[in-house]
Amino acid sequence: MTTARDNAINRIAREALGLETLETRRMDSLDFHDLAVWTIKDALERAYEAGRKSAPPTRTTCPACSRDIEIRPL
Repeated sequence: MTTARDNAINRIAREALGLETLETRRMDSLDFHDLAVWTIKDALERAYEAGRKSAPPTRTTCPACSRDIEIRPL
């Protein structure tokens, strides 16, 4: 069963890293890739943003007015 997390990881691998699949294929030419650092940085930034956007809202008390507030990712 493929999860939303798996779909996001696979999409980032395809779009940012140009990888056809993340499955092990047991051939060096298919399983090892030379990647530029800027493509790795782009993939990591995309993964960070995907995680940030999927975070649930947090409830807390406002220190200034003591009201219950909800903080949502932008």
